[in-house]
Amino acid sequence: MTKKLLFLFDTDAVPNVFDTVVGYDGGADHITGYGGVNPDNVGALVDGTIYTRGGSEKKSTAIFVGGGSMAAGEELFTAVKKRFFGPFRVSVMLDSNGSNTTAAAGVALVAKAAGSLQGKKAVVLAGTGPVGMRSAALLAGEGAEVTIAGRALDKTQAAADQINQRFKVNVKAAATPDEASRVALVKGTNLVFSAGAIGVELLPEAAWAQESSIEFVADYNAQPPTGIGGIDVMDKGKERNGKQAFGALGIGGLKLKLHRACVGQLFESTDKVLDAEEIYALAKSMA
Repeated sequence: MTKKLLFLFDTDAVPNVFDTVVGYDGGADHITGYGGVNPDNVGALVDGTIYTRGGSEKKSTAIFVGGGSMAAGEELFTAVKKRFFGPFRVSVMLDSNGSNTTAAAGVALVAKAAGSLQGKKAVVLAGTGPVGMRSAALLAGEGAEVTIAGRALDKTQAAADQINQRFKVNVKAAATPDEASRVALVKGTNLVFSAGAIGVELLPEAAWAQESSIEFVADYNAQPPTGIGGIDVMDKGKERNGKQAFGALGIGGLKLKLHRACVGQLFESTDKVLDAEEIYALAKSMA
């Protein structure tokens, strides 16, 4: 039987252990990770995947693009796809920093609970990182009016511009250098997502508990203190202060199932391309 081979092309110096473990759990028989991969050196690696097997055996080879930088991952993902031609291609997935699968799981769960996000006002705190940017894009794609928040306006605006160009949406940027500015920003909003660094509370419970407009709060941080105060990491639609709360592990259960399912799909054909849109569609079907 032809072995299912998954090749991890990581933009960081060392291939990601998390992606390796989930790759095996998703059905790969053998995983080989390469670190420090970039558009200039990926060509020979891609050639090794597309010229070695033929016919039905070729679908048992797949590529996973990862690493800590979404910008670097997107450039590498594009370079990989450009190397393909005719039947010389294998399935490929992009999930830099787990951003596609994590954001897809979080937004899919909230969208299911809400029924519709059309016209909802959403804020993504610490929205300039990979998970925050992808969450903002997916929320906007569902029809929400989205603002991403970051400490510096220039960096935040650059992130918003990148999202808007890539996804053809209209995400706005806001500078929130301190707690007071974050508290002010969430007033009048319906959805609050937090995608900040571990161990940093971005929004205290008092700031959202008594804000009548807020319907959903979601936090991707699993390490205490949570990014949004008053949320438990296990929350999955838990009612708190009259709102529905989603914690990191409540979201993480779907994220892991989604990640594994995506890896499994890579071995179903030679032409599967899994980026944010495709991964989110699968997340919605699984939520």
